[in-house]
Amino acid sequence: MTAHEPLVLAIDVGTSAVRAAALDPRGGVVATRRIERSDSSSGAVFDAALLWRQLGEATRGLPEPVRRELVGAAIAGHVGTVLADSAFEPVGPGRGWADASGIDLLAARAGSELPELLREIGRPALTGGAAAAALGLREVDADAFARVRHVLAPKDLLVARLTGIAATDATTAAYSSLSDVRERSWSARALGVAGLDESVMPPQLASTAIVGGVTARAAAETGLPVGLPVAAGGPDGTVGATFAIGEGRDLIADVAGTTDVIVRLVETADHAPGAAMVNPYTLGGWSAGGATGMTGGAMSRWAALLGHTTVAHAVAELERGVEAIPPGADGLFAYPALSGSRFPRWNPAETGLLLGQRDAHEPVHVLLAVAEGMAFVVREGIDLLYPDREASVVLAGGVARSRRLSQLRADVLDREVIVSREPDVSLMGAGLLAMLATGIHASAADAAAAREEEAERLSPDPERAAAYRELFAGWQEATRER
Repeated sequence: MTAHEPLVLAIDVGTSAVRAAALDPRGGVVATRRIERSDSSSGAVFDAALLWRQLGEATRGLPEPVRRELVGAAIAGHVGTVLADSAFEPVGPGRGWADASGIDLLAARAGSELPELLREIGRPALTGGAAAAALGLREVDADAFARVRHVLAPKDLLVARLTGIAATDATTAAYSSLSDVRERSWSARALGVAGLDESVMPPQLASTAIVGGVTARAAAETGLPVGLPVAAGGPDGTVGATFAIGEGRDLIADVAGTTDVIVRLVETADHAPGAAMVNPYTLGGWSAGGATGMTGGAMSRWAALLGHTTVAHAVAELERGVEAIPPGADGLFAYPALSGSRFPRWNPAETGLLLGQRDAHEPVHVLLAVAEGMAFVVREGIDLLYPDREASVVLAGGVARSRRLSQLRADVLDREVIVSREPDVSLMGAGLLAMLATGIHASAADAAAAREEEAERLSPDPERAAAYRELFAGWQEATRER
C-alpha cells in the first residue's frame, strides 16, 4: 500500500463466515478478518441479531490505520430474509436461502394467479424468500408480524444498521419473490398475495449506488470511519459471478460454495430459459441461472460423516486416491440434494442419495461420487443455460482451490474451464462494486485490467469426457426415477 492510496472495504456474508477485507485499487488484499458462523449452517435459519455483532467483530479486526484509508464499502450477502422493526431490530429468526416455510401458504393464496405471478417475479417455481417468510411469520405469530416495518435481506439489514437507511439492490430484491424483475420495482400482485404493504419494502437501487454514510453510532460499534460511503451491494453468488465474468456474454460463471451459483448474461429478461431464474444483473442488463441447492455443503456433510475434521482434509484424501479410480466411482452415484434441489429441478422435497453402494467401496469412493454428483448437478444447469458447447465456464470458489477437482469439472461438463486464481470471488466482487461506486474504476473491464491476472484454462480430457457423458445420462435417469 502506498501512502494515502484509497482503499475500499469489501464484506462477504456467507453461511459459514463473515469476512471483511481492505482492498487496494488493483484488488490486492491489504488486510482481512474472518469471523466464523455456526448459526447458519443449515441454510434455513440464522441469528439475525448476531449477524450485526459478527460484522462489527470483522471490521474492528482490521488495523486502525487501514480503516482510516477506506473511501467506500460494499457488502455481498447470502440470500435470505430478515423481518425487522422500526429500529432495524430483527423480528423472529433470520431466514436463509434454503428456507421453505410459508411456500404452501403462498401458493394457496396465489391460486390461479400463480403462473402470471411467477413470470412477473422471474421465477420458475416458488422457492421461499420474503413473501413466504412473511406469510409464515403471520401464521405462527400474528403479534410479531404486526411489529414488522422493514422487509430486508441479510445484507440489507447490515447496510441499514451502518447507514440508518433502508435500501436494497434490484438483484437482491428479485430473490424476495416480491419484485417485478422486468420493471425493477415491487410487484403489487406479489405484495397483495403476501399480504404486505409496499411501505415495508426498501427502495431498489443499482448495486453500485451509494445508500448513505456510516452513522456515528455504527462507527462506534464497527470501528469504521463516520460518513464512509456504503454501496447497495448484492447477493453473494451474483456478486461473485460479477467478479468472475464481468460483462462477458460468451462466458458462464460457476461460483462453487455451499451451493453452486450458475450465471450467464442474456439479452433480455425474456431470453432466459424457462427453468432459470431471471434477475437484474449487478452491472445492468439481465442474467439467467440460479443456485443449485447444496453442492459444497453436501461435500462438507458427507466428509464429516466419514470422519474428516475439515473439507480440506477430505479433498486431500480424494486428491491422493482419485487417479486409481475410474470415472463413475466404481458404480457409485451421489445426489447432493440434502436440502432439496433448486436450479434447474426446483424440488424442495428432494433428498440426498447414495446409489449403488457395495462392500468394496471405500470412503474415497464416496468422496469421488459426491464430487461427481456436484459436477453433474452443475452440468444440468449449464447445459440448460448454454447448450452451445463452445461457451467456457469460469470456475471460482471452493472447487477452484483444487486443480484435480477443477479438471474433474472440465471433464464432467465437457467444456473448457477457466479457473479463477481468486477463490474468494464474492469478497472480491464486493470490492469491485465499492470501487465502481466510488469512482476508483470506471468499469468492470478497467478493474480487471488493473488486476493483470492470467487465469488457468483447463480443457476436458477426451476419454474421460466421453465416459462422463454416459455416466451423466445414467445419473440423471437414476436420480429422476424416485
